[in-house]
Amino acid sequence: MKILSWNVNGIRAIEKKGFLEWLHKESPDILCLQETKAHPEQLSESLLKPKGYYTYWSAAEKKGYSGVAIYTKTAPKTVTEALGLVECDTEGRTLIADYEDFILFNIYYPNGGQGNKRVPFKMKFYDTFLNKAETYRKKGKKIIVTGDVNTAHTEIDLARPKENQKNTGFLPEEREWVSKFVNLGYVDTFRHFTKDGGHYTWWDYYTGARARDVGWRIDYFFVTENLLPNLKKAFILKDVMGSDHCPIGIELKQHIT
Repeated sequence: MKILSWNVNGIRAIEKKGFLEWLHKESPDILCLQETKAHPEQLSESLLKPKGYYTYWSAAEKKGYSGVAIYTKTAPKTVTEALGLVECDTEGRTLIADYEDFILFNIYYPNGGQGNKRVPFKMKFYDTFLNKAETYRKKGKKIIVTGDVNTAHTEIDLARPKENQKNTGFLPEEREWVSKFVNLGYVDTFRHFTKDGGHYTWWDYYTGARARDVGWRIDYFFVTENLLPNLKKAFILKDVMGSDHCPIGIELKQHIT
């Protein structure tokens, strides 16, 4: 079972860059998208109903902003949008799919914003999400969490740690939250297999950072420890273009035990 995740920075923009061709070539069992920036009624039939996939969408109240989607070959038992806190649930940031064998969270976590103004909202969103995830984990559910977390966890997760210590995405409180999350038993799948630095998932458009590989690893797959026996590999598809992020993925044994 191959599950991919990608912040596409606009689903309509990336459709013009060969997104659907890439989808069918890569053929993931599940694809989670973030920052779709569209309401379903704004999208082509090809995006809404690609051959072989069910699709699920959550859009922000504000047009052209945020948004997440799931493309899946197997229909989940249920798909829900909300985390349960009104101020966190109006920006189209969450889809929770119950596949019975596991619960999948696809989330576009908030950015701290210019001048770090939205960091308090970001931290509240983090805690609201964690409370929701914990209700499943404490019941013994197997959980997969993926998306654009908008925080580089450790110094090896970005090219310029010293220069970014006071910037959102690498603030002490943001990094401490990721550490708390991991310590509760949510495993960073990429770090489970790869211990060295120099692996990034986002590059700043405006400074041409991708050509110089001056990036950040802010997109993740986490799994609960009870899924580790099923985890085969975790990877970054850094050569896939079309967004300021690249796709990431994991492979699981097909039959979850």
